[in-house]
Amino acid sequence: MSHSTPDPNEEHGSVYDGLLAEHDAPGDTSHWAFGTDFEDPLAGVDTTVPTDLDAGELAAYCLQLGDDALVMSHRVSEWCSNAPDLEEDIALANIALDLLGQARLLLARAAAADPSVVPALPEGSPVPVEDALAFFREAIEFRNIRLVEVPNGDFAHTIARLLLFATVRLAAFERLASHRDPVLAAIAAKGVKELTYHRDYAGRWFLTLAQGTEESRRRLLAGLAQLWPLYAELAAAYDVGPEVDVVLDQVLAVSGVERPDVAPMAGTGHTEALSRLLAEMQVVARAHPRGLW
Repeated sequence: MSHSTPDPNEEHGSVYDGLLAEHDAPGDTSHWAFGTDFEDPLAGVDTTVPTDLDAGELAAYCLQLGDDALVMSHRVSEWCSNAPDLEEDIALANIALDLLGQARLLLARAAAADPSVVPALPEGSPVPVEDALAFFREAIEFRNIRLVEVPNGDFAHTIARLLLFATVRLAAFERLASHRDPVLAAIAAKGVKELTYHRDYAGRWFLTLAQGTEESRRRLLAGLAQLWPLYAELAAAYDVGPEVDVVLDQVLAVSGVERPDVAPMAGTGHTEALSRLLAEMQVVARAHPRGLW
C-alpha cells in the first residue's frame, strides 16, 4: 500500500494566499510587478529649497544628474551574466546598483523641489515620485547626455565609457558636495565615494586592456574612438574644469594611448537607442501602473 504526502494546501488553501494585500481584488496580483514596501529615499529629510535658489532650476539640474545615472545604470546592468568572468559580473552589477541609487535620490530631490516635473499618473496609482519620473516620461523628456544611452559594445567599450563618465561625474560631485542645497550636497558627498571606485575600477581595466594582448588593445582603442565624439557633450554638461583632463591624460599616458583624433558629434537631443532602452525599462511599469515599487 503506497502512502503519499498530504498536500497542506488542501486544508489551508494556497501557501501564497497570505502574500496578497487585503485590499486587492480577487486574483489581482499587479502590485507584485514592482516588489513591495520601499521607503521614500528622502524620508525624514528637510527638502525645503533654500531661499537663494530657484526651485525649478534645481529640479532641472537634479533631473539631468538623475537621468544620466538611471540610463547609465541600465546600460551597465546589461552585463549581468554576460561579463568576462564572475568577478567582473559582480563588480559591474554593483556599479549599476550604485548609479541606480544615485538616480533614485536625485529624481526624488527633483520632485520635492518642483512637484510639477512629475508626470500625471492614473488615478489611484501608488507609484512613488522617483518611479513616476523613471517609468512614465517619454524619451524626449529625459535630460541625459548621449554618452550614457548608446548601446553597449564589447567589454572594452564599456570600460572606456565608464572611465570617461566616472571621471567627469566624480569631479562634478566633488564640487557639488558643497552645494548650497544641503540635500543635493549630501547626495553628492555619498556619490563621491561610489564614483571614486567606479573611476579606479575603469582605470585599472583600461590599463590592463591597453597593455594586454594585441586584440585587447585593438578593442579598447576601437571603443574609445567610438565614444570620444560624445566626450565634449559630457564635459560641457557637467561643467568640469581642467582637473578632469589631467586625470584622463594620466590614464592615457600610462596606458600608452593617445586621445582619439575625432571631431565631436554634432547636434543635441537623443539617439534612437534611448527610445529602445526606455521601451524595455518601462514596459512592466506601464503595463501595471497601479503596481507598487
